[in-house]
Amino acid sequence: MKYIVSLAGKELEVEVDGERVTVGGRSQTASLRAIPGTPLRQLVVDGRPSTLAVHGAGRGLWTIGFRGERWDLEAVDERTRHIRSLTGGGAHLRGPGALRAPMPGLVVRVMAEPGQRVAAGRGVVVLEAMKMENELKTAAEVVVKAVRVLAGEAVERGQVLVEFE
Repeated sequence: MKYIVSLAGKELEVEVDGERVTVGGRSQTASLRAIPGTPLRQLVVDGRPSTLAVHGAGRGLWTIGFRGERWDLEAVDERTRHIRSLTGGGAHLRGPGALRAPMPGLVVRVMAEPGQRVAAGRGVVVLEAMKMENELKTAAEVVVKAVRVLAGEAVERGQVLVEFE
């Protein structure tokens, strides 16, 4: 099956045929498995494992955390994309209205304040989870509407940390 993945303003075609995955013409073996009881997934590409924090927001929208980086993306199959093009739905991936905690943790640092314009890929909050600091970054240029947490505060998975205009 072929998917179109929108990430950081770019579109990639991803074709999945069992454990054979082709991205940008490059084919690899890959598998993705849930780690029970956690929001984590183990991704194995050509025998090399990686652990990802994955949160589905519905309608093909996903937030992926990996090594302290955070990406918001949209992944839709060809049929869904075609239907959206006919109805005008989902014409483009919009930036998130809020930054949510991808997992429970402790807020270490807040690097944004209301009214601040933040460039795409810049850190907004540092969250400590499982003894690792994770810098949560914006996927697109945003303006901070409200900061809902303070350094030292414990947060739950899915809790709104920062709202954007």
